[in-house]
Amino acid sequence: MITETFDNKSPAKINPWVNENAPELDVCILTFSKVVLENVLATYDCEKIGEMTDVAGTRDIYKIDYKGKKIGLFQTFVGAPSCAGSIECSYSQIKTKKYILFGGAGCLNKEIAHGRIMIPNEAYRDEGTSYHYAEPSDYIEVKNHDIVAEFMRKYELPYVEGRTWTTDAFFRETETNFEKRKSEGCISVEMECAAVQAVCTFRGLDLYVFFTGGDLLDCPVWDERRKEGEIKGSQDDPHHFDIAIELACFVGDK
Repeated sequence: MITETFDNKSPAKINPWVNENAPELDVCILTFSKVVLENVLATYDCEKIGEMTDVAGTRDIYKIDYKGKKIGLFQTFVGAPSCAGSIECSYSQIKTKKYILFGGAGCLNKEIAHGRIMIPNEAYRDEGTSYHYAEPSDYIEVKNHDIVAEFMRKYELPYVEGRTWTTDAFFRETETNFEKRKSEGCISVEMECAAVQAVCTFRGLDLYVFFTGGDLLDCPVWDERRKEGEIKGSQDDPHHFDIAIELACFVGDK
């Protein structure tokens, strides 16, 4: 069974390449959104410092010098294996101990407004990747949630904190599973958090996560909660990167 696959007693057959001569960064930010990335490249002074290439194409890695910090940025893919794997592959191009992950997430509570910041404190492991990096359990702690919440309070950014449901199959978010997760305190659903946290814990890295409330599941019929082409409050909202880069400066001093 997948819950029996964690093995920290024998070596892996394939290991990520750690480039000891790679550029050193204070923090690296991951975004899922091409729209956000394009906006950042047009707004900030970005220097390309590396690239990751695979069969799906090439993802450039950028450095932004901001408020005395060297901050990395690259676009990652959606889904637990791809997103977690992109962190593993990034060791060949950059050297850092801190990663920030942000993006949109489905909302499991109708009382949470569209676009509201949601900070996960635990992630339900309804995916496969995390079971190769951590002992089996229903939930994994999102370790630095208290630091992310501290940052939000400092900058007076409204947020809500709770559990998240990480799933590999968004077309199988059934009514029964939704009710189970909501009853356990999950306020969001997404596809990466549990896996990325497991990888970061296994590798001795610090992860900082926040989501913004997108579509709503807590209603009789799924509600996308935005009009076609609307960006404000969505995962393509460039304002969310502004939050992420300030968070990078905040955790860079920790």
